[in-house]
Amino acid sequence: MLTAMFLAALVLITVHSQETEETITYTQCTDGYEWDPVRQRCKDIDECEIVPDACKGGMKCVNHYGGYLCLPRTAQIIVNEREEAAAESTSGRNNVIRRTPADPHRAPPNPTHQIQCAAGYEQSDHNVCQDIDECATGTHNCRSDQVCVNLRGSFSCQCPPGYQKRGDQCVDIDECTLPPYCHHRCTNTPGSYYCQCNAGFQLASNNHTCVDINECDANNPCAQQCYNILGSFICQCNPGFELSSDRINCEDIDECRTSSYICQYQCVNEPGKFSCVCPEGYQVVGGRTCQDINECETTNECREDEICWNYHGGFRCYPRNPCQEPYVLTSENRCVCPVSNAICRELPYSVVYKYMSIRSDRTVPSDIFQIQATTIYPNTINTFRIKSGNENGEFYLRQTSAVSAMLVLVKSLSGPREHIVDLEMLTVNSLNYRTSSVLRLTIIVGPYAF
Repeated sequence: MLTAMFLAALVLITVHSQETEETITYTQCTDGYEWDPVRQRCKDIDECEIVPDACKGGMKCVNHYGGYLCLPRTAQIIVNEREEAAAESTSGRNNVIRRTPADPHRAPPNPTHQIQCAAGYEQSDHNVCQDIDECATGTHNCRSDQVCVNLRGSFSCQCPPGYQKRGDQCVDIDECTLPPYCHHRCTNTPGSYYCQCNAGFQLASNNHTCVDINECDANNPCAQQCYNILGSFICQCNPGFELSSDRINCEDIDECRTSSYICQYQCVNEPGKFSCVCPEGYQVVGGRTCQDINECETTNECREDEICWNYHGGFRCYPRNPCQEPYVLTSENRCVCPVSNAICRELPYSVVYKYMSIRSDRTVPSDIFQIQATTIYPNTINTFRIKSGNENGEFYLRQTSAVSAMLVLVKSLSGPREHIVDLEMLTVNSLNYRTSSVLRLTIIVGPYAF
């Protein structure tokens, strides 16, 4: 069992005067005790309560009579309550001052007797022992890198915040090695530390936690669309644009260079998009395809004695009466040479005018026009041939029946160009009757393959 007793230093002070004396009693407590006016005796001071960081190195502070002990945390303490009461009762003693009743409010004169105070205390002007503040008077022996803390009757040399004692020196505490002070990165400094955040984050108000920076709200760095993600952001572009190498700006996509088939005729690039255009005589259909404009229906510029013939990419005006002497017009586009005219005996009986349009560079071979007899005579034989207009061998006439034949394109034609081909049907019988009819076919080749 651990026990301790501290006896107070007792001082008896007596003041005499020539008048009648009155006795006044006061009590002075020793170091580690203070006067309890309720119980009228000295009581122990709990240093473990009032002394900051009284024990070091993981020791526990145990208050004791007139002082305190620093013991291992596993130590068992047994307190003798009787000795505690005895210690408190003997820690002080009455002193006597005699005052004359003639002047009861007058303070007693300074005594001539000097009192003895314990180490760390000094006599005050009121003849009591008061604590010496060694930190204020400079009588401590703390190092320049330490902080002096005054204690009752003594002082303590402590390290400033951010430092710890190692021997008799204060060394910096590396807070960055302790359990997480900082959310991301910790930087140790002498006596302190500070936290830093990774790119895309910023310190919260507690200076420890890192919160995401919404770059899209703070200062949108993207040229077009900005999407915030944790710790960063990504930029995207509107349709028709693509991200440049800096991943922030947007560059126009030249759709016209990505494919030569994007438009049927011509592609025009524009910022963020493209458009297709068609040549004169065509209009854009479906955004990309070119379709022939039928000028004969929209803007017919032919005269009254002309007929309008539309072809791929344009139109032409042909006379309503194409007949030439000695032929006469008998019906629309059909000219007949009268039998009464002697000249007609050596000419085809009739000439029929027809018009057709084909696209440029049409694939070959290709059936393009069928000729057929309109009148069929019994016991007759019909033969078909290309009478003129096939000097370069672009066409071939294939007979398909006794009364019909098919005109075949065997060489590709490039436009714009006009071909006039005379297709003749010869009719003979067993009585040596012979006649012929001509179909004058005007073929207009358009300027484009559409």
